[in-house]
Amino acid sequence: MNTIKLGDYNRLTITKEVDFGLYLDGGDEGEILLPKRYVPQSYRIGDELEVFIYLDQDERLVATTETPLAKVGDFAYLACSWVNEYGAFLDWGLMKDLFCPFREQKRRMEIGQKYIVYVYIDPESYRIVASAKVEHFLSDDFPPYRRGDAVDLLIWQKTELGFKVIADNRFQALAYDDQIFKYVHTGDRMQGYIAAVRPDGKIDVTLQPAGRQQTLDFAEVLLQYLKDNGGFCDLGDKSDAEDIKRRFQVSKKVYKRAVGDLYKRKLISITDDGIHLLS
Repeated sequence: MNTIKLGDYNRLTITKEVDFGLYLDGGDEGEILLPKRYVPQSYRIGDELEVFIYLDQDERLVATTETPLAKVGDFAYLACSWVNEYGAFLDWGLMKDLFCPFREQKRRMEIGQKYIVYVYIDPESYRIVASAKVEHFLSDDFPPYRRGDAVDLLIWQKTELGFKVIADNRFQALAYDDQIFKYVHTGDRMQGYIAAVRPDGKIDVTLQPAGRQQTLDFAEVLLQYLKDNGGFCDLGDKSDAEDIKRRFQVSKKVYKRAVGDLYKRKLISITDDGIHLLS
């Protein structure tokens, strides 16, 4: 028998066709409707379909082939679409909005504003709900990372030190301002790299690979820039760090290392006015 994962993707078998859609085998949960608007163009009874299972307006299990912006267990950045006397409703990409009760809001949500939330199943009501109190859902486990490991980041909120981020949909981490060389905003998703895991389990991350790999990666970016810009770049050793950061989203240190790497490979020449691509 299938065990249905509510708020997640399930692979279910088509059991029968009706005028308003298809019924799928939900195992212990019985038949689950896939409404007609989501029925694929070709299918046969007995075929399996990959569907997302959630609850309809009447709190019945229903299937969809739409892809939501988040599933149960995910952190996500969602917009508030409407508010009533019980809470807010967030657009998560499905016909029925995601409910965030007032008790799970840090401040009253407003229509049109976006919020970082965690999606979970309320154990009392069995409804899929969201919480803006995301710190309650972050892992307390000691992080299993080593310096340089790649992680998937969700930018969470600005602090005096930099940006709080959520790493691998599980851990809180911090990206320091002096390690951020591009514009980032709450809700951005990007790859990051572990800079340190402290003895207390706190994580520092950077938005670019550390050390030699970062130099090699940026050297290729700089080489392509020269090819795309007539073989010349006016930024050199004495250029302002902010000018380098603004144009290339890297530190002056990384820029100089990449220039040195290209120079050693005899790909560029360095002059008072900048660097030149050698033909």
